[in-house]
Amino acid sequence: MNKKIILTSKTIEQVEKINKADILVGIPSYNNENTIGHVIKAVRLGLTKFFPKFKSIIVNSDCGSTDNTRKVIRNNMKNYEELDTILISHEMHPFTRSLHSPISEMVTTFRGAPGKGKAFRRIFEIAHELKTKAIVVVDSDLRSITPEWIQLLAGPILFKDFDYVAPLYTRHKYDGTITNSIIYPLTRALYGKKIRQPIGGEFGFSSKVLEHYMEKDIWDTDVAYYGIDIWMTTAALANGFKVCQSFLGAKIHNPKSAATLPPMFKQVIGTIFALIEEHHDMWKKIKGSEDLPTFGFQARVIPEEVSQDSNELYQNFHKGVRKFNCIWQEILNKDNHQALEKIFPLPRKNFNFPNQLWVKIIYDYILFYNRFKHTFMEMSLPLVLESMIPLYFGFIASFVLKTKDMNNQEAEQEIEKVCLEFEKSKPYLTDNWDKRD
Repeated sequence: MNKKIILTSKTIEQVEKINKADILVGIPSYNNENTIGHVIKAVRLGLTKFFPKFKSIIVNSDCGSTDNTRKVIRNNMKNYEELDTILISHEMHPFTRSLHSPISEMVTTFRGAPGKGKAFRRIFEIAHELKTKAIVVVDSDLRSITPEWIQLLAGPILFKDFDYVAPLYTRHKYDGTITNSIIYPLTRALYGKKIRQPIGGEFGFSSKVLEHYMEKDIWDTDVAYYGIDIWMTTAALANGFKVCQSFLGAKIHNPKSAATLPPMFKQVIGTIFALIEEHHDMWKKIKGSEDLPTFGFQARVIPEEVSQDSNELYQNFHKGVRKFNCIWQEILNKDNHQALEKIFPLPRKNFNFPNQLWVKIIYDYILFYNRFKHTFMEMSLPLVLESMIPLYFGFIASFVLKTKDMNNQEAEQEIEKVCLEFEKSKPYLTDNWDKRD
């Protein structure tokens, strides 16, 4: 990375003045005026309570908020002057400047299309320049964060010699459906670790992991946006770093808008698919999965209710049938496509998307994606990923119908069955991987 391009001169000046830090907590933000104040207070209290002898810094990297997020941040940062703070704000579009805080009021700016990964890039660069021992990142839409989260994310790095700390939450059975249906079971099957929240949003990592991140030139890919979390986790798992989890209790956060689903889905899935090719020599040798060391008291907590409309999901699946079935026929193995067609006519009340079929479909997509990504036109691969979304809707509709009368613990057992099917069917992926050419 070239810090002269990534960071503004004013930010570089602030970093040089601070010179060095032991712990850095990075908070990316975008229109989080209702929650960012609570997040900053929790981070601040966590640092002062649990790490009083360490030099700590808070870095907010804002992605162009148009609400009062940056004003709330500044007001909160002023309250604790003993903690160094750096604020980085995305330069606003010239047509909206007159409606919001002018550029001159920002502490610093960064340019380019905003995205979570790009916000992290600035956090990484600052942590690198400050030779930080432990880096923690937390989302800015959290309503359940406590000061203990900072201890649980940074402590294993500083005191237990771990390199990467992933979050472990109690979540409602219908919260994080992309994680539950694809990301968790696929990551677990590929890399052999039962890392429950690979894209949880809250992570801790060491300077060794940071140096690995800094060596990678991935900022013109989906990693610069929603792909950043799975990229970070996969890099830690696939490169032999010492990984653990910390139980943080319930995760209560602002729900994502339905409008963000297609880009988020495509960017996360596109990233994990690309990483499968990068690390194929490693994951092909792994069989089964094992538990990770886990810190924190796993108390029984009740997560916030999350609703899923199985009828809407079912309807969206069938809209996809009409739009994408011809594409599915090209991507899927003939037997898998025939099995898929057999569930098209099932009525909603009896709709069932078998786990084995779902897993084989995901593996077919992985094989197809990595076979043609070097020969397809660039615009074609997003269409391939987009064609997965109705299938995802169909699988989640089936899951909701299956688990509607189950509690969260019982529904978790159904997710476990999906994970075991990914592991059991992994030879289908490995055996066909070398044949994909």
